[in-house]
Amino acid sequence: MTLTKTLLITLLVFNTGLGFAQAGNHQDLLKNLHVPEGFKLSVFADNLPNARSMALGDNGIVYVGTGTSGNVYAVEDSNHDGIADENHTIATDLYMPNGVAYKDGALYVAEVNRIIRFDGITQALNKPPKPVVIYDRLPSDKHHGWKYLRFGPDGKLYTAIGAPCNICKPGKPYASLVRLNQDGSHFEIIARGIRNTVGFDWQPDTNALFFNEHGRDYLGDDLPPDELNQWSTVGEHFGFPHCHGGEILDPQFGADKNCKEFTAPAWKYKAHVAPLGLWFYRGKQFPSDYQNQLLVAQHGSWNRTKPDGYRIALVRFKQGKPASEEVFIDGWLTKDDNVLGRPADILEMPDGSLLISDDHVGLIYRVEYQGKK
Repeated sequence: MTLTKTLLITLLVFNTGLGFAQAGNHQDLLKNLHVPEGFKLSVFADNLPNARSMALGDNGIVYVGTGTSGNVYAVEDSNHDGIADENHTIATDLYMPNGVAYKDGALYVAEVNRIIRFDGITQALNKPPKPVVIYDRLPSDKHHGWKYLRFGPDGKLYTAIGAPCNICKPGKPYASLVRLNQDGSHFEIIARGIRNTVGFDWQPDTNALFFNEHGRDYLGDDLPPDELNQWSTVGEHFGFPHCHGGEILDPQFGADKNCKEFTAPAWKYKAHVAPLGLWFYRGKQFPSDYQNQLLVAQHGSWNRTKPDGYRIALVRFKQGKPASEEVFIDGWLTKDDNVLGRPADILEMPDGSLLISDDHVGLIYRVEYQGKK
């Protein structure tokens, strides 16, 4: 075989494998990660730079939004062996397309300043259609501009508009949770006083909406706590920028306020763990004590003397309310504070396994239970 043929074959094999999670890859990383007894952690897909939010489409296709890379991907496991075998690029050069949602054969993508829709996407993965703009009146500020996107039980699209600052008193529509119809009509602010949320889910049985919120910076290593909040009624205010963690008045914006004026957190995480995606486990694969419990991707701190987060936490609920927090998966932060990965979002698959995106190394993990129930 000539050298030229060898090089061509090598390039072909390499390019064909882009986006695939080849068996045996990333074993050094996986060996550092710790899961509870009976669980197995593997790599579902790789070569997904800055992989963040995920959405499940038809035929088990997983859509993946990103932040700084500007791309949106579709990942397929056609033979259902738990390892992705094909990866499609749906869009490029978008403005931090973090949020993805899927409904009625269409993929919805939230950029910083607009929400777009790709119709008939399942049949057009290799040649995606031109997107339709359904809403383009979102602020374009990059600071806290990336957006989460989900369809609620009411069929409406939910997203959030972060505060364009660390701490400030922004006007509408900043620092809010919003929803709109599937066609982009009837935009509505349903809650305010939310510094930034990039993760929310609806509690099974009750349909109560829980969302994560990042606390402000520069009040110290341990203040204020990051928050898990529960939204109940239109018009609720969750405290930003006046009150943090339900009891800490802001030194700049809290002088004439009382924290009792605002909705307190349903649960307080440690400060600066940066909780992103969250998911109430609905499947039957895991042991029964995981049913309807909340898994949280704690992305990890950037401005803390001793780093924290970099884990999947399990928030256990009792009588419908959060009651305790424990580690489900860790090891992305080593003992000497070396960062191996940063979990960003969680998605449940039809078989009850979970996918976890990692925007630090650009891959998606798969968590399955193989122990005795």
